[in-house]
Amino acid sequence: MQLSVVGSGYVGTTIAACFADLGHDVVNVDIDQGIVDTINDGEAPIHEDGLAELVAEHAGPDSTGRLRATTDYEELLDTDLTFLCLPTPANDDGSIDLSIMKAGAEQLGETLAEKDDRHNVVVKSTVVPGTTEDTLAPLIAEAGDKRLGDDLGVGMNPEFLREGSAVADFLNPDKVVLGAADDRTRDRMKEVFAPLVERADEPPVVETATREAEMMKYANNAFLASKISLANDLGNICKEHGVDMYEVADAMGLDGRIQRAFLDSGLGWGGSCFPKDTAAIIAAAEAKGYDAPMLNAATEVNDRQPQRFLDLLDRHVDVDGRRVAVLGLAFKPGTDDIRNTRAVPVIEGLLERGADVVAHDPVAIENMRDRYPEIEYADSASDALNGASACLVVTDWDQYEVLDEEFDEMADPVVVDGRHCIDRREGITYEGLTW
Repeated sequence: MQLSVVGSGYVGTTIAACFADLGHDVVNVDIDQGIVDTINDGEAPIHEDGLAELVAEHAGPDSTGRLRATTDYEELLDTDLTFLCLPTPANDDGSIDLSIMKAGAEQLGETLAEKDDRHNVVVKSTVVPGTTEDTLAPLIAEAGDKRLGDDLGVGMNPEFLREGSAVADFLNPDKVVLGAADDRTRDRMKEVFAPLVERADEPPVVETATREAEMMKYANNAFLASKISLANDLGNICKEHGVDMYEVADAMGLDGRIQRAFLDSGLGWGGSCFPKDTAAIIAAAEAKGYDAPMLNAATEVNDRQPQRFLDLLDRHVDVDGRRVAVLGLAFKPGTDDIRNTRAVPVIEGLLERGADVVAHDPVAIENMRDRYPEIEYADSASDALNGASACLVVTDWDQYEVLDEEFDEMADPVVVDGRHCIDRREGITYEGLTW
């Protein structure tokens, strides 16, 4: 099928490359000429495991040619279906800012005015229930002089991609959710995903209405964020009683009603999805007069974890004027994304304490350097630890798990681990955050 994807961020680039890998011909539309040129050169514009290989295979020289990028909206006229993958950043009150989505929808509609055949548009961006039907679909139809359901179909296909494993998550989904107000649009969406469903050994396909599809993404992330915060709350209690929370979590996970995933206690959740989506659904609830106490509590627990982390450091060393190594800057391993990373409140706390901060991350240094140009960045974990009075582990990159002799290079070997990835070792003063 001929597909177009508007937007080339984490979601847009990933699904464009994956759809090309499934055999579709895909054009990725973006306003950034630099990103367009990067994709057309066969290179991925973001760091995501497995994405560079897919882009190289399907775009650029010596490729299948099934993926290309452009800044020209008119190229989507030759496609059968368009995915809208534009940003929905948070407003100050936590609600989503739809300005970029509205602008993209209007431009899409104006472009479709030149097309006589029916066109299908699928919203992939995360938007609160009612946004697709009440805001985006009418905007596209009005700008393109189209009749909804007749010559324009608009649906919703929420994404459940984790940064760092987005390609694997797309190609091996737990479920595929297809939301639409009419059968013609939903049937077209089923055609698009048919190769994926067949390749991925037939994951469940949820056919539903548009509002339910929108809510399913928020419900997923709200549950996972709450599960992590509950694990952290329990972990904080365990810490006060000298109990290993990870051993407790292992036993909890044996219960089929609970499962082990997302019970790792530590510094809490960050990134672009959990914080934004949790805040957005809380704001949407408040707009309807409901205060969402469970989700507010989950957010409160998460916001407190970095301070508990720094409190543990304070028990062992006064970092004023001392070198402190921060290992890990990305919000999770496998990505260079620093949005809402726990490293930010940790670095802020260290600077407030007068520490001489030196940081390391395998891929996220340049992104963090733009935010904190005044701190030192090390080429390796070993360089960061050299002469440090303390080490704070913020991101659980695999390479940090095997550190051993590197700790001998520290001046005063105090290690505070926020991700349960450093083994307890002789010769260091060691603290885990919640165990």
